[in-house]
Amino acid sequence: MNRRSSLKAIAALFALSIAACTTTPPVTPTPVPTPVPPKPLRIGIALGGGAAKGFAHIGVIKMLEANGIKLDVVAGTSAGSVVGSLYASGLDAFQLQESAFSLDEAQIRDVSLMSGGLVKGQKLQDYVNKLVGGRPIEKLGKPFAAVSTELETGKRTVFVRGNTGMAVRASSSIPGVFEPVSISGKRYVDGGIVSPVPVDAARELGADIVIAVDISAKPDGKSPSNMVGIVNQAIMIMGQTLGKQELARADVVIRPVVGKIGPADFDQKNVAILEGEKAALAALPAIRAKIAEKQALASK
Repeated sequence: MNRRSSLKAIAALFALSIAACTTTPPVTPTPVPTPVPPKPLRIGIALGGGAAKGFAHIGVIKMLEANGIKLDVVAGTSAGSVVGSLYASGLDAFQLQESAFSLDEAQIRDVSLMSGGLVKGQKLQDYVNKLVGGRPIEKLGKPFAAVSTELETGKRTVFVRGNTGMAVRASSSIPGVFEPVSISGKRYVDGGIVSPVPVDAARELGADIVIAVDISAKPDGKSPSNMVGIVNQAIMIMGQTLGKQELARADVVIRPVVGKIGPADFDQKNVAILEGEKAALAALPAIRAKIAEKQALASK
């Protein structure tokens, strides 16, 4: 190879090295975004009114807890507000059952002769406040709503703040049996008149899924034998149409078979709890199906 050829070869190699240095650098791959998991569903329970039938709510909660159904928000009307407030305060189903078994009707019944023999309801208020540790509604362990009826206007009122026992007392004050409850210059009576099973209140607390527990009796052609029974049936009849409309907005409705338990049959609490357990167990497939359906929609 002569000198001229050598110089050409060196020049070619130099050009190649320069070209290699100016090669476009590899493109950095863009990472695939990590999928954001769907927001957990909030499950609410709406506990209806029904006096002594309300012990069935304990059985329902007990069975749901035992099968891994976590309840995030609680709404209650009348007897449902009693059980609901205690559950929202942090008592589990077994503690609720223990409280039920130790409950004597005399603990929550305070008749006032000054008001014609009506139950004042102060004992019920004190009983609830004792079991929730004196905490107001907004300080309970779970979001809770007690539904009542404003006596002067018939307006549905949902208590989500303030004195827990007083709200429960207002929600449970059956007209003609309990004295109306005065709160901030207004009087309140049983929430069953306007919202027998508080599905809407549970939604308002943020529930994505609402499990409603309906313990109301249906007219059977028989006449109640006492004043409590007469008033209870009258409220039930008045609230039937509203109740059907609101229950239609629930995702799952549980109906314990407690029709034979009278409003004052506190001695039937064990039967009511058992019926609640049986009804909740039967409803588990529907509840799980609804949860799966909502989760699938949320992940799209």
